[in-house]
Amino acid sequence: MIKAAVVGGSGFIGGELARLLSRHPKISLEAITSRQLAGQKVADTHPFLRGYIDLTFSESITGHGLDVVFLATPHGASMKLVPEIASSGAKVIDLSGDYRLKDPQVYKEWYGHEHTDLENLGRAVYGLNELYWDEIAEADFVSNPGCYPTCSTLGLAPLFANGLVEGGVFIDAKSGTSGAGAELTKATHHPMCGASVNPYKVGRHRHSPEIAQTLTLLQGHPAEVVFTPHLIPVVRGMLCTMYLKLNDDLTKQDLLEMYAEFFRRKRFVRMTEVPWMQAVIGSNHCEIGLDVVGNRNVVVMSAIDNLVKGGAGQAVQNCNAVFGWPEETGLDFPGLGV
Repeated sequence: MIKAAVVGGSGFIGGELARLLSRHPKISLEAITSRQLAGQKVADTHPFLRGYIDLTFSESITGHGLDVVFLATPHGASMKLVPEIASSGAKVIDLSGDYRLKDPQVYKEWYGHEHTDLENLGRAVYGLNELYWDEIAEADFVSNPGCYPTCSTLGLAPLFANGLVEGGVFIDAKSGTSGAGAELTKATHHPMCGASVNPYKVGRHRHSPEIAQTLTLLQGHPAEVVFTPHLIPVVRGMLCTMYLKLNDDLTKQDLLEMYAEFFRRKRFVRMTEVPWMQAVIGSNHCEIGLDVVGNRNVVVMSAIDNLVKGGAGQAVQNCNAVFGWPEETGLDFPGLGV
């Protein structure tokens, strides 16, 4: 068993990490930190963990002899913690946005402050697992992707990797309220969003450059991405609907065969006619569907659980790659369905 810790365990992602790690057959969860809740039982904050985790929140992870540390900390906080953790010899899997954008100037533009850990920014491997398993398997430090980039990029990757996109892509993305985190805000207060669909951060969402960065690398030249996220009145789940034009005459069957080959032996990506969000909620799966409409127009749809495949589940999947285990270790269960 390897020893693991979660730094920043009081939020939704931290709780989800604890849930998954508590049942992982090769990992012993040794510590979960929260400065505000230090000394309190983890199961008092996350009651679904009662009987599974008997830990108290600690202020730090020192003294545990850890093999891997998961950082579920806010943007800007991770870069202050990573250098010391990495120097300890522990593997690092960071779920914040601090190491996703490889250009520090782009990071400053979208996050509003300088990047202070350029050394680790350069060595962090982007953890979109289905695309970069081989690189992740050799890494000591993985930067876990955002939820929207995971959902949308998996749906688009085969088309961009095969150079089939003419122009850019329009992404209409919808996510449950858990994606906003555990802290109450006016936008996520139930009376404000419980019976509405609300676009937000139009043209300003930090996941826009992250999506564009990966699609650019896949096709070998700059990818234009128009990304609009929406908040929908569900707790978990994410659905991205994407619109683009092909540069060649391909049928739906041609594309389905290409997708099947691209994701061959990828346990957590499955093709379907129309993705159903409930089919993936609670699981690490991504469902993808597509259709060709009119003259070379393509609609791609993808669905994930934003807290699992879009967060904690992909982090565990990346941990599996780092330690040489099958990708489904500790994650091989279906979605809830209802």
